[in-house]
Amino acid sequence: MRKLWIFPVLLILIFCCGCSRQPTSTQDDTLTIVVSAYPAYDFARQVAGEHATLHMLTKPGVDPHEYEPTPQNIIDLQNCDIFIYNGGESDVWVEDLLQSVEQDGIRIIRMMDCVPLLEEELVEGMESEAEEHNHEGEEAEYDEHVWLSPCNVISISEAIRDTLVAIDPENEQDYQEHAVQFIEELETLDTQFRDIVAQAKRTTVVFADRFPARYFTEEYGLTYYAAFPGCSSQTEPSAATVAFLIDKVKEEGIPYVFSVPYSLSSLPQTISEETGADILLFHSFHNVSDSEYGQVTYLDVMYENAEALERALN
Repeated sequence: MRKLWIFPVLLILIFCCGCSRQPTSTQDDTLTIVVSAYPAYDFARQVAGEHATLHMLTKPGVDPHEYEPTPQNIIDLQNCDIFIYNGGESDVWVEDLLQSVEQDGIRIIRMMDCVPLLEEELVEGMESEAEEHNHEGEEAEYDEHVWLSPCNVISISEAIRDTLVAIDPENEQDYQEHAVQFIEELETLDTQFRDIVAQAKRTTVVFADRFPARYFTEEYGLTYYAAFPGCSSQTEPSAATVAFLIDKVKEEGIPYVFSVPYSLSSLPQTISEETGADILLFHSFHNVSDSEYGQVTYLDVMYENAEALERALN
């Protein structure tokens, strides 16, 4: 549930602190970039390099879907040069936060605006929350996990590069070079995923959990089954969903089922016990642990996903 009371409290704290927007670039012209979550943090540091100081609003190890903003968040946001966030269901609190700050002088990048969007969908066996999806006349609900397609990350990185060049043209060559290097690495990753799928024995994956990989499976032509859509708050499925996924794993001889980080669901273990399928982690890169923060990169995680995918499809 959204806690709307927090925003008036934050506003009061800002005025009490005298927190009007101040320039944040230091004497050595380092920019300040604030991001909502770890995907944006990693993409920004890859492109900006040493020319920016980064601050992440959410905390390591915290599910962004459950995050509540703090007074320090709004102070950091008010005083940054660039703010990058994803958009979507887990960033509703960010949209409210943005309404509480003076945005003049802040360049804002919404990652969901950088790529073609896919609607969340209900596939066979998947359980809906309150059956509210796709009612006639309702606005489409788009899947927010755009960063799980390396091709989308290329587009996002180009948007970050262009924004940096626009506000800091003196360092354009560095931004261009950083972006080229990162994009080349993303293209190599993309090629590896395509090769894995092209050589696989099967092209079906089962997520015994929430399903954050809509853009990923669409990009690489995979069929998927899952318990819930990516942004569902549910953790335990109905008996019908459990039975469907168990039958699907048995029917197709699927050797592995996927779980996702920070999951509270017992479903992966249940399916494993009923079918003999082993459990693999598909890292959604929503966030990382305290020890991984600043160390683990998108490329690290996605190459781990590539290894898991290759096992699952063979």
